[in-house]
Amino acid sequence: MTARLFLLTLLGLVPILLVPTWTMGLIVIGVLIIVGVLDFFLVPRIHDLRLQRTPGPLVRLGAGTHSTLTLINDSPRRLRLDVRDAWAPSAGAVRTRSHHDLAPGEEAEVRTALLPVRRGALPADLVTVRSRSVLGLIARQKSIEVPAEVRVLPPFASRRELPSKTQKLRELEGRSAVMIRGLGTEFDSLRDYVDGDDVRSIDWRASARAQDLVVKTWRPEKDRRVVIVVDSSRFAARRCGEGTVFDAALEASLLLTALATGAGDRVDVIVADARVRAMASSRRAHDPVHDLSVVLTPVHPELFDADWESITASVLATARQQALVVLVTQLDESTLADDILPVLPTLTSRHRVVVASVEDPSLRVLAEARGDAEEIYTAAAAEAELLTTTSLRTRLRGLGVSSVQAAPEDLPGALADLYIRLKVTGGL
Repeated sequence: MTARLFLLTLLGLVPILLVPTWTMGLIVIGVLIIVGVLDFFLVPRIHDLRLQRTPGPLVRLGAGTHSTLTLINDSPRRLRLDVRDAWAPSAGAVRTRSHHDLAPGEEAEVRTALLPVRRGALPADLVTVRSRSVLGLIARQKSIEVPAEVRVLPPFASRRELPSKTQKLRELEGRSAVMIRGLGTEFDSLRDYVDGDDVRSIDWRASARAQDLVVKTWRPEKDRRVVIVVDSSRFAARRCGEGTVFDAALEASLLLTALATGAGDRVDVIVADARVRAMASSRRAHDPVHDLSVVLTPVHPELFDADWESITASVLATARQQALVVLVTQLDESTLADDILPVLPTLTSRHRVVVASVEDPSLRVLAEARGDAEEIYTAAAAEAELLTTTSLRTRLRGLGVSSVQAAPEDLPGALADLYIRLKVTGGL
């Protein structure tokens, strides 16, 4: 029943008030019933209406997209429709209701703007269609399932740091005037010695021939292997800053992938917890960052512990030659002692290992609080957690494992700087 039927009922009260008899009341009620039943049979059925959804292009989180709903009238009657194009709340659908008057064989398109607030594959909800006649007293309504989804990629906000990091790599590769020497890098060319050069880089034979000091210049080795392991276990689901630990890990992985592939290295990414959730490689990818984003889009942390023996086996199967293995995980004391440390010798015997972790910025704030007794006890607990993390990083350094820890927004840049530093020193 529509608002028009309600208004008609109110109008029917006028004659009843003027002639307050049972006969007049029965007449008014009879007229309303007859008009309502007649209008019900005049309403066209919806089963001859065809619906099709066409989702818009892939977007990164923070950008807008759209979805197009096509309505096709296959019935021999005119359809007067009210349509609600519903989506999941996280899709951020704007103005989902529309009105249409379709002649037989006519079609119409409904464009729904979407402003997603969550990464992943966001599904469409039911399309609710309400059909009415010319009188509009009674309407037929049906909710129809029209499958569709919009894929929202990780935001990759850290790409703003890519130009500056790439410039450092270009300096290492000799594309600027300054050449940097690093142990274990590839020989590039010879140049005259200038004050401040490392005496170990002097080529004595070339200097004897030139009768002047000549030094060797070097460039970082290319076509190296980088394997990034992103922990998607229960630790990654923890809220940290404006997102989760897993979101910060994805940002760091995307920036390192863009930087390493730009430097000519091959990057493999493994997302795992109790099982391997996703794998991506830049070997045959035209756009490694985009391909990695597509692979990571539907992956979310699961409330399981990570199986580091299985993860180690996957790393060894992926990179049989020496590689830089980056473990993006949480520095938890029990997990590190019981699960990670036992498998580290297997990895370090063949690869260079780096552990990257997200630091909770709220710990620093809590550790500095000095208000009442409750805040002091909380500060002591936060300080103890920070000292434990520092101790774990020292323990890893003693095993020959580099580590980096930073706030969620700083982790991508810190990990990229560590990669560049390893390039300079020939650590790859």
